[in-house]
Amino acid sequence: MRRVWDRLPALVRALVPGLIVSGLGLWGFLEILDEVLERDTFERIDQPLLEWFAEHRTDGLTAVMEGITVLFGPVVLPILVGVGCLVWWRRSGSWRDPALLVGAMIVSTLLSVAIKATVARPRPAEEFQVVPGQEASFSFPSGHSTGTATLVLVAAYLLWRRHRGKRALVAFALGSVALIGLVATTRLYLGYHFLSDVLAGACLGLFTLGLVISADRWLDLRRE
Repeated sequence: MRRVWDRLPALVRALVPGLIVSGLGLWGFLEILDEVLERDTFERIDQPLLEWFAEHRTDGLTAVMEGITVLFGPVVLPILVGVGCLVWWRRSGSWRDPALLVGAMIVSTLLSVAIKATVARPRPAEEFQVVPGQEASFSFPSGHSTGTATLVLVAAYLLWRRHRGKRALVAFALGSVALIGLVATTRLYLGYHFLSDVLAGACLGLFTLGLVISADRWLDLRRE
C-alpha cells in the first residue's frame, strides 16, 4: 500500500488527505440535512432535548452560557480572530498561517449563510428561547457552531503542523472537541438551536478544515 501511495503524483499525495477530511465533513452534513428534511431521526431528538434544557436552567448558569455564546458570536468572534491573526502575523513574520485561518473563517461563514437561506429552517419556538426573538436568522446550520468548529479545528491543525507528534495531536483534538461541544451546548441551553443544527455546523467546520489541509499541503508542494 505504501508503494502504491509513493507512486502517485506529488499533487495527488498533497491534496488527498485534505479531501478525505472534507469528504467526511460533507458526508456528515448531508446525512444530517437529509434527516432534517425528511423529519426522521432528529425529529424525535431535537424537541425533547430542547425541552430538557429549558426545564433545567438556572440564573447563574444562564449568565455563563450567554457570556460564552456572545464571545463566539458573529460580532465578537470576527474581531478576536482578526486581532489574533494580526498578532500572529507580526510575531511569526509570516502571513501564510493567519491568512489560511482568516480565509477558512470567511469560507465557512459564507457557506453557513447560503445554506441557512436555502434550507430556511425556522428557529425553535420562542417559548424555549431565553430572549425570545433575539435571533432573527434561520436555524440550520448553527452559525456559532460553524464558526467555532472552523476556528478551533483550523487553528489546532496549523499549530500541530509545527509541533508534530501523537501526544500533541491527541491534545489538540480533545481540546477542539471540548470547545466545540461547549459552544454547541450553549446554543441548545439558550433555546436558539436544535441538536441537528449544531452538529451540522460542526460538520461544516470539519469540511472547511479539509480545504485548509489541502491548500496548506499544496503550498508546501509549490515551495518545494
